[in-house]
Amino acid sequence: MKLMECVPNFSEGRDKAVLDAIAAAIRTVKNVTLLDVDPGADTNRTVFTMAGEPESVVEAAFQAIKKAAELIDMSKHHGEHPRMGATDVCPFIPISEMTMEECAQYARILGKRVGEELGIPVYLYEQAASKPEWQNLATVRSGEYEALPAKAQDPAWKPDFGPHTFNARSGATAIGAREFLIAYNINLNTRDKKKAHELALTIRESGKPARDAAGKLLKDDKGNKVTIPGLFQNCKAVGWYIDAYNRAQISINLTNYKVTPAHKVLDKVRELAAEMGIQVTGSELVGLIPKAALLESGIHYLNKMNESTGIPERMIMETAVQSMGLAELGPFELDKKVIEYSIAKQDSLAALTVTGFCDLLSTDAPAPGGGSVAALCAAMSGALSAMVSNLTIDKKGYEKVREDAVRLAPLGQDIKLKAIQCIDKDTDAFYEMMDAMRLPKKTDEEIALRDAMLEKTTQKAILIPLETLELSLEALKLATQVAVIGNTNAISDAGVAGLTALAAAKAAYYNILINMSGSNDPAFKTEITSKAASLIAECESLAKAIEQDIFGRLS
Repeated sequence: MKLMECVPNFSEGRDKAVLDAIAAAIRTVKNVTLLDVDPGADTNRTVFTMAGEPESVVEAAFQAIKKAAELIDMSKHHGEHPRMGATDVCPFIPISEMTMEECAQYARILGKRVGEELGIPVYLYEQAASKPEWQNLATVRSGEYEALPAKAQDPAWKPDFGPHTFNARSGATAIGAREFLIAYNINLNTRDKKKAHELALTIRESGKPARDAAGKLLKDDKGNKVTIPGLFQNCKAVGWYIDAYNRAQISINLTNYKVTPAHKVLDKVRELAAEMGIQVTGSELVGLIPKAALLESGIHYLNKMNESTGIPERMIMETAVQSMGLAELGPFELDKKVIEYSIAKQDSLAALTVTGFCDLLSTDAPAPGGGSVAALCAAMSGALSAMVSNLTIDKKGYEKVREDAVRLAPLGQDIKLKAIQCIDKDTDAFYEMMDAMRLPKKTDEEIALRDAMLEKTTQKAILIPLETLELSLEALKLATQVAVIGNTNAISDAGVAGLTALAAAKAAYYNILINMSGSNDPAFKTEITSKAASLIAECESLAKAIEQDIFGRLS
């Protein structure tokens, strides 16, 4: 599922009523979760953190900016933090299944709307910047609010969106896109802040001053200090002592975990600290983390141990938690620390017990129905293939296929996870279609809107089972491979993986066909009908071959 984070900073940190009103504006938008509100009285600034489906996050950001414009008067604002607007900055951050360019495009969409509807000058910054010099927020915000009247007269400071005039009440807003920032601390068994800081200087991107054997700072021919580059890009670090923990820490900001992940920094610090006679006792994550970042760390340590990575994602992340000592200073709860888990619906079908799901399925409620069951079957197929692969890894007599089994197990887990998402997506699509049917149809405008929403939701109700059908084909291909190389003691399980994948495929196909009559788009119907027929034919062919193979070997 596409997931995007937004971290707007508002120039108000003292008036709780204003902050509560902004938070309420965000909460009015569906499919967005307000994760955190962090006010600062001295800075007179508050950082809001929210995440959810991209279009919903953009809407929530607009509503928050609109509310801030109504309630915050920048002509009366004073605080320690640099600022230029009621909504000072508003960055979008990719969390899952999002590219940086997509976030930049959403920044442009929001910027255009803020400029046109609210009359606030908007400057795009960081990865959304329209000119290189505006990538740096400090440049965009130079001179702060007080410099805006002069900038309004300077053609070089024409905003990307909104009027090129001074908005005395709201100031100007910087809207952009950036990578997720991970705030990460490494714990040491020393109280010596200097030793922690020496390690920090070694790893941080900006490096440290070069010194000669006598400890004197080195300078080049022009008298400039010579710097030894640090070991990691996108890494800012400082050493400090924490009274509450009675130890020194290396405090780190990783501004692009995709370039420099936390586990690589930790492994290197462990090595460098040991050379100094210091032990790393654990580490600490400040705030939340994207699931992908913690999974990457878990996979890293599983690979170091030469163990299968084709296990459930929570087990992979627990490996990261244990390997990095993330629970040393306090409990590390995945449901609270991982962004995707923290915003997950608590009443989702996928979270039900098997009994609970079957009980709900057996009532007269129209959903969940066959589409959700199809997705569940696809998930079970992927899980079975992963199981057979894991039962093959490191088993005597299967050394020659170990590499294949190690490669196939994660594929089964991936199919399982994607199919589980489709359980709720299918039911959600059904209810959206029902909502569209209930729209008023008294006027021509209402009829046109209702027809458009019906077509949109009907197509979605077709595309979700199509996604399940595509996953079913992946599951059948995987079951075919697993059946060939898998542990013969689990050959029947590989066969069941094929059967459940076929059941998923046929069930999904039924749901595509029954909803197709609701669409009034001939081109869409022709394209999807043809694609689905081709997919189901391939599924049936693969399933037949698997069944013949399994029966032959079992008998």
